[in-house]
Amino acid sequence: MKIVPILRVMDMKESVFFYTSILDFELKYPDEGIDPWVTDLINGEAEIQLTSVEGNQKSGFAINVQVKQIDNLFQRYLQRGLDTSKKLESPVHQGPLDQSWGTREFYVNDPNGNTLRFQELTGTDIEA
Repeated sequence: MKIVPILRVMDMKESVFFYTSILDFELKYPDEGIDPWVTDLINGEAEIQLTSVEGNQKSGFAINVQVKQIDNLFQRYLQRGLDTSKKLESPVHQGPLDQSWGTREFYVNDPNGNTLRFQELTGTDIEA
């Protein structure tokens, strides 16, 4: 079974740019380009679907993304322009933190209020 989350976005081009230029995603169907209503993105085996919303509908989904080498990944995102200044009060948005539940994680909010929680499993008896 594979689950593909659908994230609601207000501006498809801005969102596709964010996910492809900073977070390593690419268009699943590059020959079709960016659809203004629905766009599928992939990163390895991970897949998300962006769908446009109109008006004042709020987005705000959260997705757990399990990764390896989380510190290197965060630095790469910063070098690509990840802006952490909008969440200065949130240490987990400023860089990877060790959590008491056995993960090291950082959060990224996309331009539409969706949150990606990048996690690396740190427990000695847990496989990533």
